[in-house]
Amino acid sequence: MDLQNTVKEALNALYHHPDDTVRMQADRYLQDFQRTLDAWQVADNLLHDPSSNLETLIFCSQTLRSKVQRDFEELPSTAFRPLRDSLNNLLKKFHKGHPKVRTQISIAVAALAVHVPAEDWGDGGIVKWLRDEMDSNPEYIPGFLELLTVLPEEVLNYKIAARPERRRQFEKELTSQMEVALNILTACLSISELKEQVLEAFSSWLRLKHGIPGSVLSSHPLVLTALSSLNSEILSEASVNVISELIHYTAAGSIDGVSTNVPLIQVTVPHVMSLKSQLSDSTKDEEDVKAIARLFADMGDSYVELIATGSDESMLIVHALLEVASHPEYDIASMTFNFWHSLQLTLTRSEACIEAERNKRLQVFRPAYESLVSLVSYRVQYPEDYQHLSYEDLREFKQTKYAVADVLTDAASVLGGDDTLKILYMKLLEAVSGNGNNEQKEWRPAEAALFCIRAISNYVSVVEAEVMPQLMALLPKLPHQPQLLQTVCLTIGAYSKWLDSASCGVTILPSVLDILMNGMGTSEDCAAVAALAFRHICDDCRKKLCGCLDGLFHIYNRTVSGEDSFKVPAEDSLHLVEALSMVVTELPLDDAKRALEALCIPVISPLQEAINQGPEILSKRPSRQLTVHIDRFAYIFRYVKHPQVVADAIQRLWPIFKAIFDVRAWDMRTMESLCRACKYAVRTSGRFMGLTIGAMLEEIQSLYRQHHQPCFLYLSSEVIKIFGSDPSCADYLKNLIESLFQHTTRLLTSIQEFTARPDIADDCFLLASRCIRYCPQLFIPSPVFPSLVDCSMIGITVQHREASNSILHFCSDIFDLANSTMGEQFIPIRDSIIIPRGASITRILVASLTGALPKSRVDVVSYTLLALTRSYGMQALEWAKTSIMLIPSTAATDLERSRFLKALSDVASGGDTNGLTVPIEELSDVCRRNRAVQEIVQEALRPLELNLVCVS
Repeated sequence: MDLQNTVKEALNALYHHPDDTVRMQADRYLQDFQRTLDAWQVADNLLHDPSSNLETLIFCSQTLRSKVQRDFEELPSTAFRPLRDSLNNLLKKFHKGHPKVRTQISIAVAALAVHVPAEDWGDGGIVKWLRDEMDSNPEYIPGFLELLTVLPEEVLNYKIAARPERRRQFEKELTSQMEVALNILTACLSISELKEQVLEAFSSWLRLKHGIPGSVLSSHPLVLTALSSLNSEILSEASVNVISELIHYTAAGSIDGVSTNVPLIQVTVPHVMSLKSQLSDSTKDEEDVKAIARLFADMGDSYVELIATGSDESMLIVHALLEVASHPEYDIASMTFNFWHSLQLTLTRSEACIEAERNKRLQVFRPAYESLVSLVSYRVQYPEDYQHLSYEDLREFKQTKYAVADVLTDAASVLGGDDTLKILYMKLLEAVSGNGNNEQKEWRPAEAALFCIRAISNYVSVVEAEVMPQLMALLPKLPHQPQLLQTVCLTIGAYSKWLDSASCGVTILPSVLDILMNGMGTSEDCAAVAALAFRHICDDCRKKLCGCLDGLFHIYNRTVSGEDSFKVPAEDSLHLVEALSMVVTELPLDDAKRALEALCIPVISPLQEAINQGPEILSKRPSRQLTVHIDRFAYIFRYVKHPQVVADAIQRLWPIFKAIFDVRAWDMRTMESLCRACKYAVRTSGRFMGLTIGAMLEEIQSLYRQHHQPCFLYLSSEVIKIFGSDPSCADYLKNLIESLFQHTTRLLTSIQEFTARPDIADDCFLLASRCIRYCPQLFIPSPVFPSLVDCSMIGITVQHREASNSILHFCSDIFDLANSTMGEQFIPIRDSIIIPRGASITRILVASLTGALPKSRVDVVSYTLLALTRSYGMQALEWAKTSIMLIPSTAATDLERSRFLKALSDVASGGDTNGLTVPIEELSDVCRRNRAVQEIVQEALRPLELNLVCVS
């Protein structure tokens, strides 16, 4: 009683106390209370207590539902019947009570049915028990109907802590009782005020997707009732839900599955088709139109394979879907978008049918897709009040544009890009000719048409010679309204490949570059897209532009120097750095060397100036003042594909880089930027780096000991990839990796350290994996290898995703050593380190599978365990048996454990590895089914104790 009063007081404080701190304490208390064993009795008592207020009833019904779902195993086996009877009494008590309370109790009873086998409910399981209750207590039928509705929904409710085998059994039990359930619902149809509730329950049972043949359902009273309701004045939401589920029901499985349900389709489709005229009925309520549109969209999605045959009957559905797509409300029209995509995939799939038949089908659907292009293209037009749109409205408008762009690419796949372009170009001409003298107001239709033209750029042939020259000639004549100019710039960038291939491309390039320069001087947004388009042009037309270097450098220097007339943001100026670098790549070696120097001059100057001011001032500069320039070097080294030229440049620049390394080694942002630039220099220059690489490695090796910057590790990874197999580099690489790994293993000595330094862990084990692949001869025989294996065992269960994944990949790379030609000779050394630790590694992996790591990490852990088992065979199986037997039988049964071990045994014997997936997932689910079980399992496996001794 005291506890009940405390719960009531806490609820009162949670909802009514003025002090936030008190409310938070009350909330924390109530959450903790819900996890206790006492919560069962207290919640039950308060629900039966007539004096409980609504807040108490809602909280206690939620608590009881949650306890049944997650903690049913806390109760003794004898508790089932008293609990069922109590819940049944509560269902009766609240059959006219608050809907929230009644729903929670209904879900609790349904969850109980998931846990408890049918035979414990009596002959026929919960469905027949429910039928008997309804027969005995007809006055409580509305409450029982809600329970009947939620029952099938609980099949896929993974909040219920049921074992996978029991969940499958529950689905079979319900499917076998589907006829009984539908008979109950049919009997309830005679009570007119319950018709909506009956149909909602029916739609819920249809989601099971099997159980009753379509031929039986086609004449079933429930189906006929739902169909007849479609024609009533007020469209029944429940009827629409039933018809929607019937459509999905008939399409479940393959085309063969559809054909077995032909009688049901023949009843359903004509009724839906009869609603077509209501789509354009202006007197119809918008929600009703939306419901009707949903049924047509469901038919399209479900019967797309049949529709793709192009029969007369299927074209009726296509025309109805075009009518939905033409609806002025975007929410309604967009319901069809998925259908047009699925139909396009079906029509263009080469294996679907022979070429002649495929072409014939494409011809049948051409008019539909031509109409679709016209119907959707206007939807991307900016609204008149676009300047006053809220952030949310603007985001929604952008999503609309992206969705329409996807539909247009579907249309282009069917019609061909060139033909789609003709349709859209006519729209553009209409928009431009309709401008009159009022340019500023009427830019919107032109922008919309141009957006659509840009959307299909990948589908337009690079040799298209009819529309594209006209389009490019029209672009300079369009008004320079900012939004329109942005789209013009993006369109130019999108058609850069055409500009390169077209015979008239050279004559067009000057005019489009002028447009892009205008864009760079208009606004930051416009300058950003113009810079991106400039990059596309320089990438695809680089050979044509080699003769225009002076003009390109003029644009580049104005941008990089931050000249006022250009408004390109610093981040977007990287597009121009990349653009010029790609053109420089096409130059002969001597010209490229001079051009690279010209590229570097405006970048070097501000850095040299900062260094000349002395270390004290350099150390106080904001990171951004340095990284904006260093990032440009990264792009130059990445995109100028002249190894010798880049190597010479980095040699000249090294004193500047070293000065920044020495003064700013404490600054993570600057170091990341600098290491990125060095990484691309190493990647592009390769073996041409010469002496510079030695100086670079000496620098980062020394600085890592003092500042522990993770980026020093990833720069080392790049060096290992390029130079790992070079014998002339062996000595300094060996010193590098031994120094870095020794220092890192001293840092990462506990799971707390891994949690505090996840970036170091991530980059350290990425580097270690690179060493296994590129220089096992330096890494595996070294004294740091066993230390790193021990370090990985400490950190596997770190919760940081990238760090954990890097460690697991490192482990699997060790186990897969035999797969690499260079690594095979080091297997004896590997075995001498792994075998003594094998039992502990396996236990940590099993703990990770069963709850030490999040469920999303199971695939990576599974592969690591698989690699271990493949490498060590029956020895690994013994390690796994020892670990699995630590899991208490209350958490995983003998059968569940033996299934897992059997699958592992098959892999150890050289069998199919795919057979391991389901047993691993099921063991993982079983051991995570609720918090208590997960804690028991982890307490048994103790993944953080590396040398756990098993006591038999």
